[in-house]
Amino acid sequence: MQNIIDEKTLAGMIDHTNLKAFATEKDFEKLCQEAKEYHFAMVAINPYPVAFCKSILKDTGVHVGAAIAFPLGQTDIESKVAETLQAISDGADEIDYVLNIGKLKEGNTEYIRKEMQAITSVCRERGIICKVIFENCYLTKEEIRLAAEIAKEVRPDFIKTSTGFGTSGATYEDVKLMKDTVGDLVKVKAAGGIRSLEDALKMIEAGAERIGTSSGIKIVEELRNK
Repeated sequence: MQNIIDEKTLAGMIDHTNLKAFATEKDFEKLCQEAKEYHFAMVAINPYPVAFCKSILKDTGVHVGAAIAFPLGQTDIESKVAETLQAISDGADEIDYVLNIGKLKEGNTEYIRKEMQAITSVCRERGIICKVIFENCYLTKEEIRLAAEIAKEVRPDFIKTSTGFGTSGATYEDVKLMKDTVGDLVKVKAAGGIRSLEDALKMIEAGAERIGTSSGIKIVEELRNK
């Protein structure tokens, strides 16, 4: 893997992330400038600073991504849709929403499908990329597979391993399970605990096409220095 990926390709797979509750305008400005400099795919932020980041990143090719119902997923479908619409109105190019983990644990696949259809439809109608966060650390392998099967039917753009706020993040095994389930119909984003080039390359090898990390600069610099 280290011999077949170049810096531009790797940087273009990274969602440069700052989802901290205490992040300030200065932090978001820095995040956006770094994303422009390194040509990352997206800045991953909470909804409030979307308009501010969009003003900095307009016409740069770097997307602004809003995290919806973050990090717990415990809001109703209508609230998630409203939050999604507001983020898009503010300039979001991509939406990463947390599914209702409790409903998935209950085996309520109809609710998960309805929720996924609602948010995916809102995004699709507006040309916005939609990613569904599973939070795999709280799920069994069967529950991960089940959520991925629903995504295979609904067709969001991505399914995603983690928020980075759970008890653990992305694993090679989970990314591979997700990718094996959805095949080429849906992409996979790995996030949570990815802090080195080795971590990132493992996730890409498992099938991830996006990497969510706050260590994007470190990862790209590691590749530069190889």
